[in-house]
Amino acid sequence: MLILPTSDARLEAYTLTGTPLVPRAPRVPLTRTAFAAAHVVSDPLRERNPWDTRPAVDWEATLAFRQSLWDQGLGLAEAMDTAQRGMGVDWPTARELIERTMKAAKAHPLKPRVACGAGTDHASASDLGTPDGIARAYEVQMEAIEDAGGKIILMASRAFTAIGAGTENYHKVYRRLIDNAKDPVVLHWLGDMFDPALKGYWGTTDVDAASDFVLNLIAENPAKVDGIKISLLDQAHEEAFRKRLPAGVRLYTGDDFNYADLIAGDGAHYSHALLGIFAAIAPAAAQALEALAEGDMQTYHRLFAPTVPLSREIFRAPTRFYKAGIAFLAWLNGYQTHFIMPAGFQSSRDITHYAEVFRLADNAGLLRDPDLAEIRMRQLLAIHGIG
Repeated sequence: MLILPTSDARLEAYTLTGTPLVPRAPRVPLTRTAFAAAHVVSDPLRERNPWDTRPAVDWEATLAFRQSLWDQGLGLAEAMDTAQRGMGVDWPTARELIERTMKAAKAHPLKPRVACGAGTDHASASDLGTPDGIARAYEVQMEAIEDAGGKIILMASRAFTAIGAGTENYHKVYRRLIDNAKDPVVLHWLGDMFDPALKGYWGTTDVDAASDFVLNLIAENPAKVDGIKISLLDQAHEEAFRKRLPAGVRLYTGDDFNYADLIAGDGAHYSHALLGIFAAIAPAAAQALEALAEGDMQTYHRLFAPTVPLSREIFRAPTRFYKAGIAFLAWLNGYQTHFIMPAGFQSSRDITHYAEVFRLADNAGLLRDPDLAEIRMRQLLAIHGIG
């Protein structure tokens, strides 16, 4: 039995009750493309001045975690915001991560799909002062991803909002990037709840106007757009948007609140997945998608239902701190030996949050070794003076 804190500053007894899901490969091919966005595991013994220098990465643990996702039939979204791009992980580290991951993916027996984030975070503000400068910065990272053999995700860039870019600027840059990419790309619409610096992306704060702009952008050359990831946490908007996409262009949900219903679809349309939460709930996600492929909607909803409150807690406001919950569960589940993140990001959430994540993960069957999880939760509680 544990003594866990509550949100109203009380302490209460808690006994683990969940039955752990056993990670395994899918029995049948999945009918949805599912990318899990994965985090980076720090090497705390090599970290020096973590706020001011490049992160030290435990490459063995980082790649082993990705192997575990692939073993369950999931694809991987690499070097995205879940990997703390712009929040502790710089481009040189991200580039090495992409190169190591692509090498490992090519050797994996399931030949998993891997899509990699291309952004502008290596360039200085002075280099990003014009649309051409932003485009050139993207192209540097796109070339590195193509050389490594990865699919490109054009990550939303703070550089646009920093210069107050209008829709014509976005059009000029994205038209150039989409048309010149070697293979079809995935676009990325990340709401300001994930990154406040992206407020007004696509040149407007009007979501309807932004939607019209992006849909027109895609329609100009749909053959070069694999899909678009939308992370606005607005189910109705996503459902309306995906109906208007050209045939063959996927909607990858980034809605960590409503993914179960969006992936299931409405009978006529459905979303694929590119989600940070899938890295934390991999056994439930993979087995729910397997059930969907088998036409077993009862099992699909049974597996996903308890993960939704867990995801909503991990992604609660301020949403940009969700990465701490992803790493926390990886630690509880034995994928890393410590709970240290690049730039000390584990401090972005409080102990009551971690206690609630623990409860909800147990309820969802996502603590794969309950004894280990309890030991590690006790360690974290002790640091906070709770014993």
